[in-house]
Amino acid sequence: MGEHAAGEQEDRDRPEVIGRRVQRLRTARGLTQRQLAEPAYTPAYISTLEAGRVRASDPALRHIAERLGVAFEELATGRSPHLATGLRLRLTDAQRALATGEAPAAAEQYAELLTEAEEHVLPAEQAAALLGLGECAMDMGDVTEAREYFERAERCLADAGAPLPARVPAVRGRAVAHYLAGEIRYACYLLETTLDELNRSGLHDPDALLLLYASAIGPYMDMGTHARAAQAAEFALALAPQVEDPALLARMHRSVARTLIAEGRIAEADTSLAKAAELYRQLQIRTELANCHWMRGYLYAQDGRLERAESELREALAMLSETSAALYSSQVAVELADVLHRRQRSEEASELLHGVLGGLSPERGAVHAAAAHRLLGIIAEDARDTDTAEEHYVRALSLLERAGAVGDLADLCRLLGDLLRRTNRVEAALDAYRTGLGHRTAPGTTTLGPAPAQPPL
Repeated sequence: MGEHAAGEQEDRDRPEVIGRRVQRLRTARGLTQRQLAEPAYTPAYISTLEAGRVRASDPALRHIAERLGVAFEELATGRSPHLATGLRLRLTDAQRALATGEAPAAAEQYAELLTEAEEHVLPAEQAAALLGLGECAMDMGDVTEAREYFERAERCLADAGAPLPARVPAVRGRAVAHYLAGEIRYACYLLETTLDELNRSGLHDPDALLLLYASAIGPYMDMGTHARAAQAAEFALALAPQVEDPALLARMHRSVARTLIAEGRIAEADTSLAKAAELYRQLQIRTELANCHWMRGYLYAQDGRLERAESELREALAMLSETSAALYSSQVAVELADVLHRRQRSEEASELLHGVLGGLSPERGAVHAAAAHRLLGIIAEDARDTDTAEEHYVRALSLLERAGAVGDLADLCRLLGDLLRRTNRVEAALDAYRTGLGHRTAPGTTTLGPAPAQPPL
């Protein structure tokens, strides 16, 4: 028996289920068992089949399906051949709703589609619906629920025998959920082990590799492993000519811009973000377009163009607030508060930051909460309120240590050390500086294992 035929046999319903289906369809069409059987089979065979006492062969089922006027697949499995196509079209509609910022509506659509896909045992469509639900949950700020959906999608694809490249979007979703929850090192581990498996096993799927490298840049930067972030950006850019998906290319350009900003290559970063924004405009992906405004705001802030930075960040915050993308809007609000503080509007900045902290917790957005506390500490120091400043710095340190965000820890230790030194607590200041130096000893080498294998370029 060939692979296709074996697959049909495995996918087919039990004999008694098929028997009931044949009887129901025959009766609905007003046919006798003799009329259904002739000329190739006997009425007794049809009677035995309808009673579920025999497993029909492929030729028998094809004959019966033709006489009943239904497709072989529908008779054997109960699924219309058009069912999967219809589900895929509706999945596209849900994806469009999510892209345009309607995450709650998209989540409802994906939930309905998941129920139907499970009912009709369609693993590919089931996994697609779970991935969509994961993205919706992430947009709405529920990273725990998002991670669970991505885990289910990965299991669903693995159980269906899908190859690793097909499972990569689910792995990437899990990694991003862990990253947003403040579990940065584990996010890096997930991305790196999957990259290693793809590269070492010869599963060189450009889309899968590009998605993983682009997704690793943010966690690498937050861990202070700038060399790895730059290498991931280099590999992503090298893979780009082999990738046709415009949304994936836009995501890559946006991620790469972050390494360019860190290297002081402002003009190149601006160009990269402009490419990403144009692709997202064409695709009408609103949340990602907002993220481009956010990154450009960050870029202009780094370059000292504060008025333009404020304009871009306000645009991003307005777009993300419309789409209920809670975690992303929290990140943007912290960036905007920094710009406002630098523009001598500290009271407005402080109000914005307290609003951010009201919606975050150590388990949900730890790195963003730490950034808010850090900035509140700086604002308090500027106002000569050293006790409040110290309290915010210590809270930020605790959050960053739990998250493993080594890239920001050293800077925070310096701020705390300077504050302690100015208030004549020299020993405590030295402890803070030593802690900071410990996190700076060998950037890019102390927090992670060996770098993942290089893709064939």
